[in-house]
Amino acid sequence: MNKKITIVGAGNVGATLAQRLAEAELADIVLVDVPQTEGMPAGKALDIQQAGLIYGYDCRVRGSTDYDLSRDSDIVVITAGVPRKPGMSRDDLLSTNAKIVRAVTEQVVRTSPNAILLIVSNPLDAMCYVALQVSKFPKHRVIGMAGVLDSARMAAFVSEALNVSVENVQPMVLGGHGDTMVPIPRLTTVAGVPVTELMPKEKLDAIVQRTRDGGAEIVRLLKTGSAYYAPSASVAAMVESILKDKKKIMPCAVYLQGEYGISDVFAGVPVKLGSRGVEEIIPLELTGDEQSALKKSAESVRDLQETLKRMEVLK
Repeated sequence: MNKKITIVGAGNVGATLAQRLAEAELADIVLVDVPQTEGMPAGKALDIQQAGLIYGYDCRVRGSTDYDLSRDSDIVVITAGVPRKPGMSRDDLLSTNAKIVRAVTEQVVRTSPNAILLIVSNPLDAMCYVALQVSKFPKHRVIGMAGVLDSARMAAFVSEALNVSVENVQPMVLGGHGDTMVPIPRLTTVAGVPVTELMPKEKLDAIVQRTRDGGAEIVRLLKTGSAYYAPSASVAAMVESILKDKKKIMPCAVYLQGEYGISDVFAGVPVKLGSRGVEEIIPLELTGDEQSALKKSAESVRDLQETLKRMEVLK
């Protein structure tokens, strides 16, 4: 029996992800969207499936507004939510998207109780918390796509600055997916050489800030939407590691309970991704400043979690 991946939210991120997964032949795919979208998810799914002969892939792609089609999925990717608009912070999305993610998670628990949840909706870390609390799944099966994307952005900027292949760049970004994320230049390497030895501090500081502003920069340029090519590629890489049990070490948002001196909050750290989801949280030796920055980032996520509790979104 083929593996099944459900993508909830058939907008730009969800549909692009469906195409990437189909081309990789990782599993059969189901696109789900809200009833108001009527035939849209089915139409996009049919369009993707009809490209199979031309592009050389063979898997089943279906779309619906009914979660029953997604029953017994191995992985459910939640991209549903209102996208950021120019001038809107991730925090502004909190209440609206929390209600959406709650409703989606309730449906997923009903139809795919053994699935691994990959969360893409923003504000990312807070939406992971919603999914964990509502689903009651074990923490290793609720994972946020954050660090993979943020690291990819940092790698692109380092590659551009040094005029080297991005394939030579091994970036490291920790913390929440937002303004308080923690790029770590000391642990970022280019062909094994620390990037701190390859460019001056001022240029590195500019790259760190641009990484933090990576999503907002794209929102400003697009004016009517947010990023979807790099986010969908990031999720596809996570899906591949899980379904193929590759056990790749990737930076993801996970629920920490003592690791890195942080408890009961989602934050981005390196993890081993395999068939069970998060199979190990990888410890890093951080400097005092790096540890302080990571804790500050985690506290900003905790503030959002506390806000959600006050809103009674989780009741």
